[in-house]
Amino acid sequence: MNTKKQGGLAGVVAGQTAIATVGKEGVGLTYRGYDIHDLAANACFEEVAWLLIYGELPNQDELHNYQQRLISLRHLPSTLCKILELIPATAHPMDVLRTGCSFLGTIEPEAQNHTAQNIADRLLAIFPSMLVYWYQFHQTGKQISTETGEKSIAGHFLHLLLGKAPDETTKRAVDVSLILYAEHEFNASTFAARIATSTASDMYSAICAAIGTLRGNLHGGANEQAMALIERFTSPDAAEQGLRQMLAEKKLVMGFGHRVYSKSDPRSDVIKAWAKRLADEKGDKLLYAVSERIEKLMWDEKALFPNLDFYSASVYYFCGIPTPMFTPVFVFARTAGWTAHILEQRRNNKLIRPDADYIGPAPRKLIPLLNRGPSS
Repeated sequence: MNTKKQGGLAGVVAGQTAIATVGKEGVGLTYRGYDIHDLAANACFEEVAWLLIYGELPNQDELHNYQQRLISLRHLPSTLCKILELIPATAHPMDVLRTGCSFLGTIEPEAQNHTAQNIADRLLAIFPSMLVYWYQFHQTGKQISTETGEKSIAGHFLHLLLGKAPDETTKRAVDVSLILYAEHEFNASTFAARIATSTASDMYSAICAAIGTLRGNLHGGANEQAMALIERFTSPDAAEQGLRQMLAEKKLVMGFGHRVYSKSDPRSDVIKAWAKRLADEKGDKLLYAVSERIEKLMWDEKALFPNLDFYSASVYYFCGIPTPMFTPVFVFARTAGWTAHILEQRRNNKLIRPDADYIGPAPRKLIPLLNRGPSS
């Protein structure tokens, strides 16, 4: 292990992986050797999930059978429905997924005949059903059916959310976003999952640890914050004025820069193209223009490039997804990557327990309570 001392473990090599490469030469992203641009252009999310979890791209029969298996795993147990109904409408959707995942682990626990791969498939299939059941119950009071007939996870989620079959462009836009979000090496949530796994804990505990980590605004929640920023402005000029004020006040602008990439986020150009396409199809004259002005200003003033979260925000908005659900969609995708890392950690496991530099008081003698003065 590299022992360079940097804040937040920056630059520290904490292990080996055969799953992804991130930021080589400041750019680039591959899943098991396949470039992200090739995957986003030529694969569907279910192909990528299979690649990450099982190690190779599926053939036609394997993909068909996998899609059918995921369709069969979308149903919600009645006891889980009751739990979802009890979660307040005011809860954050990430808390819904974390709670639902944890409860599912009590009624469908990991066992010899219910492996981590089985659980991964179940979670990939059920997370959209889980989230939208809770949402629709509290929005409409209805206990909806989670059967849609949609072949893809993206289509299933959108159908449940919108109450009708989504158009092909919207469906494909979300599908591509799932591919882009599916895996990203030792990011915070994945590392949390690997730490939990290293203790010989179960699959559900590792996924819950990852969900809790992804919930933070400095990780998965950045796309929600980016949308909140974009929606504040009524024109590109207003956006420029507002951003200049934020920069003058040294406020954090979410959706820009990256901990690993130094030149560009290779996913950003892909999702930006989808944002432009959706904006044109929806007749949008504001959000995309505001986004572009913000992007230009951030580059001109701070030399910061947009990361995946920035243009994902407007893509999800154009697809009719409520802003609080942006990070849960991230969960739908990253469950595949988390699972790949959990399985990899198990194959060559060693407890992850780093050292720390102590910066507290020097050794001192304890004075009995009765002898301590007022200043002790």
